[in-house]
Amino acid sequence: MPLTLMQVGEKGIIRKVSGGEDTRRYLGNLGFVSQASLEVVNKLNENVIVSICGSRIALNADMARHIMVNI
Repeated sequence: MPLTLMQVGEKGIIRKVSGGEDTRRYLGNLGFVSQASLEVVNKLNENVIVSICGSRIALNADMARHIMVNI
């Protein structure tokens, strides 16, 4: 499921990062890579704040839709 559908407090594992090469590279540099674990810290509409790799990162809905996770 896309990251945008996760609820606050849910943890998941990234299965796939889609989008163009630049988008995948940008998200990968932030730590959004296959098999990485994450937790949704806060959410406003479809924009999310995620805890990943020891950091908190805010993503807008357009970027979050590119990240597919398993809960």
